[in-house]
Amino acid sequence: METTRLIIVAVGGQGNLLASKVLGEAALISDVPVRMSEIHGMAQRGGVVESAIVFGDAKSSIISDGEADILVGFEPSETLRALKRCNKNTLVITNLAKLPPFTVSIGRGEYPDLDHMKELISDKTSKLICLDAMALAREAGSPMSVNIVLLGALLASGGLAFTKESMVEAIRRRTKPAFLDMNLKAFELGYEAAAGT
Repeated sequence: METTRLIIVAVGGQGNLLASKVLGEAALISDVPVRMSEIHGMAQRGGVVESAIVFGDAKSSIISDGEADILVGFEPSETLRALKRCNKNTLVITNLAKLPPFTVSIGRGEYPDLDHMKELISDKTSKLICLDAMALAREAGSPMSVNIVLLGALLASGGLAFTKESMVEAIRRRTKPAFLDMNLKAFELGYEAAAGT
């Protein structure tokens, strides 16, 4: 089976780990071999959280610089920061809703210009899908479902060999019942937003 290397980058609290678990569950449902690893950084303080997920025949979950087939960024500056993991064939999906770091909030740093960021990413990769996942998450019922919106966009991009049914079932298995309907709506909104790109 062909190997697909996926990197997910987020800020602590955005649900990166749940997204990784949903993808792992979808792989198991689809009978696709999967290996996963996570880097937690200073997640509790809004620091970066990174997941590496390798689908298919692979001996390791390590994804070196330039090896990512897909990069999903839950926050635009984190997407830009992870650009070194990409190559000219990488698919990039990013949320455009900013979560400025503390240094920007206190005036000691500058947030990257979104148009310039998109240009930099587009120049170095094969395809860039941008969406305001925060707006879609709010439409679904909670800003906490940004992660599930982006999973919908990821599936619609065609980058993974899962069916929509397997992803929905994985969300059902990994989501608490109180949040299930909201997350299913978030997934659908993300899917629809990326399907037209």
